Amino acid sequence: MKKQQVDHVLRAAGRIAGEKQFIIIGSQSLHGKYPDIADEILTSFEVDLVASKNADRTEWLNAIGVDSPFHESFGYYADPVDLNTATLPKGWKERLVTLPPGETEGVRGLCLEPHDLAIAKYAAAREKDLIFTRELARRGIVSEERLFTLLEQTQIDQQLRGRMRDQITRDFHARTRDSSKRSELERDSGKGLDDGASE
Repeated sequence: MKKQQVDHVLRAAGRIAGEKQFIIIGSQSLHGKYPDIADEILTSFEVDLVASKNADRTEWLNAIGVDSPFHESFGYYADPVDLNTATLPKGWKERLVTLPPGETEGVRGLCLEPHDLAIAKYAAAREKDLIFTRELARRGIVSEERLFTLLEQTQIDQQLRGRMRDQITRDFHARTRDSSKRSELERDSGKGLDDGASE
C-alpha cells in the first residue's frame, strides 16, 4: 500500500468513528517514518487501526473492513484491532511516530516506531511476518543492537525471547551474507570489464 491509500483509510475511519486520531499497529505503520517506502515491502492490503481516544469505537471500522463495500471498491481496508493484538516493548507509546501530513481531513495516524513494529512481527512469527523482518534488516531500516535492547524490555517468556533472539540474529547474518555475495558479483563483473578493455 502507498501512503495515499493509508490516508484514505484514515479519512474514512475518522468519518465513521467520529475520531481524529488512530494508532496504526501493523506493517503500514512504516509509513510514519518512511512515507515513500518501496511498495514491495508493504504487501498487505489492510491498515490495522485502534481508535486512540475511544477504543470501543474501533469496532465501528468493520464498516470499511475486510469484504466491505469499501474493500471491494478500493482493494484495501481497515482492520480494527485492539492494543493487545501486538506484543510490544515497554515504552512503545512514547516512541509513536506521527504519520506525515496528507489528505486525511485532519485525522492523525500514530505509527509504531520501526523497531517496535519489528519486535511485534518477530513475536507473531507467521511466515509473512518473518519475510517482513528479513526485509527490514536487509534494507537497514532496523538495527540488530536496538532490537536486542528492546527485546529485553518486552514482557514475554524466556522461550519466546530465545526464539526471537535467534531469528533476529539469522536476519542480520543473512543480510551480511547477501552483502558479501553482491560485493563478489560486483568484483567479478568488474574484472570481466577490465579484461575486455585490455584486449
